[in-house]
Amino acid sequence: VLVLGAPLEALQGGGRSLCGPPMSLEADCLKTRRWGLFLTGAVGGTLAALYAVATPFLMPALRRVCLPFVPATPRQVENVMKVLRGRNGPLVDIGSGDGRVVIAAAKEGFPAVGYELNPWLVWYSRYRAWREGVRDSARFYISDLWKVTFSQYTNVVIFGVPQMMPQLEKKLELELKEGARVIACRFPFPHWIPDHVTGEGIDTVWAYDVSTFRG
Repeated sequence: VLVLGAPLEALQGGGRSLCGPPMSLEADCLKTRRWGLFLTGAVGGTLAALYAVATPFLMPALRRVCLPFVPATPRQVENVMKVLRGRNGPLVDIGSGDGRVVIAAAKEGFPAVGYELNPWLVWYSRYRAWREGVRDSARFYISDLWKVTFSQYTNVVIFGVPQMMPQLEKKLELELKEGARVIACRFPFPHWIPDHVTGEGIDTVWAYDVSTFRG
């Protein structure tokens, strides 16, 4: 059946087929497929890079117990500073994380030290101390707390977990000198009676004086 008004070339088969797909459509499909593969690879690579960067910050900071890095809240740091008012002498933060407690103490005039097993967090803490202008009074070391002696510190801060507190309690009781104060954040020590309690909920801090728990 002839179609009135149709070009002669189309009727004779000289033009594009009226039934088959155009060649440009196949090319467009190929380009779309290539872009899809490219975007999939880009997204996958980005996610892998983010995982590689974030994982060291979330690794357990202590080997004997699983203690992942959980940053202290501003209120927690504020409560730690409250129970340190009127005190002096060197301060140590056990498992110092990103260094915010050590830096805050250094700003208050304490010679402050942080021990942290995660090297990424130690390097980041050093950078923060430099940026905050307390590089000389806030120092950070890569070390396992069970291999450090704390006898030289007058003020001890710990963000621990319940599993580690009994053993740490014994270690500090043996090593600390008279006049020292231990500040526990998030979880109290199981056997000591605190001399001061500040804050509430996850922001609670418990302060223990050596003379009290030894007595």
